[in-house]
Amino acid sequence: MPRPVLRLIGNLLIAGGVAGAGALGIGVAWAAIGGGDLPAHGWIALLLGVFGAVFLAWGLMSLAFKSDREGWDDRVDNRFDPGAGDDHEP
Repeated sequence: MPRPVLRLIGNLLIAGGVAGAGALGIGVAWAAIGGGDLPAHGWIALLLGVFGAVFLAWGLMSLAFKSDREGWDDRVDNRFDPGAGDDHEP
């Protein structure tokens, strides 16, 4: 397998492990505060929410890094930005 594919798979496994550990921790904390047992549908919803949040954050951050690396931010047309001509930093 090519190296980038292995790296992607490794990153996905790490993100999945973090999401699973977070979901398990939230479930244990819920039971510890007296929230009762979480039914199967609750666990499914919790896992989907945690996995969704982790993968959405990972995807958006990877797009931000890709945009910065490839210079997409420098190609933006700022003619109509009122503060674009200022040479001083706030």
